[in-house]
Amino acid sequence: MKKLFWFKKLTVVVSLFLFPSLVVARPDVIQIKGSDTMVNLGQAWAEEFMNEHPEVSIAVTGGGSGTGIAALINGTTNIAQCSREMKAEEKSKVSKATGKEVKEFLVALDALAVIVHPSNPIAELSIEQLSDIFTGKMKRWSEVGGADEPILVLSRERNSGTHVYFLEEIVRKGNAKGPEEFGANVLMMPSSQAIAQEVERSKGAIGYMGLGYVTKSHKSIGVKKSDGEPAVLPSVESAQDKSYPISRPLYIYTAGEPEGDVRKFLEFSQSPQGQEIVALMDFVPLGTGETA
Repeated sequence: MKKLFWFKKLTVVVSLFLFPSLVVARPDVIQIKGSDTMVNLGQAWAEEFMNEHPEVSIAVTGGGSGTGIAALINGTTNIAQCSREMKAEEKSKVSKATGKEVKEFLVALDALAVIVHPSNPIAELSIEQLSDIFTGKMKRWSEVGGADEPILVLSRERNSGTHVYFLEEIVRKGNAKGPEEFGANVLMMPSSQAIAQEVERSKGAIGYMGLGYVTKSHKSIGVKKSDGEPAVLPSVESAQDKSYPISRPLYIYTAGEPEGDVRKFLEFSQSPQGQEIVALMDFVPLGTGETA
């Protein structure tokens, strides 16, 4: 990671690859579960918040947006971090299980980077080409102007909000109900970190992940909305001005209006101090009037 936060409190729990669903909520600990894209951001918020409020303990786990939503339904988390919007049927399940309406809070923005190995000569791809690669229609780099080598295609697993967003915006080219699906050749990876590591060691790989996971060991691809438009690289600036075509909101969800320390934490995440942490973690801070 570009920015690495070392945490002094052992109560901050990180569980990207193990079993975050097995972490049981305790009444004296704020539980935050969900998006792997957001887990490092959640940790950074939690560390700073606990420094200012030493009487509060916070546990942060990943596992994917779907894991956070499931935990909100079964009552094992106070906060679900999501890199996609909750669906109507998911909100209905929360309401039925808890008797409370879901509350949505916009806390940051993200530019979803398409990455390849640094040795790959490809510098830009259109959404159409990316769709063809991730559906399996294109299988060799030579089909997009690269070497005559097979493409190793990597995706997040289906429980991930990042997977859902990429499916709808890239694979289906903006038509969420489109017929396109990820190809049978696509390897489903358990986390953004797993994609980062595989692209780092595999010269023929291509994958996608939040901007905060990109390092010097990866090469970001410029993305074109169509063949006639310029390619734009992912960055904080291109996400803010909406010129980068794969930018998305990041959310916090609660069952009912947050109260007590949970509300204080939420307010902290949206505060100028919380948004400074967003920028330090290579995500995109909210602009004026964007908080929910």
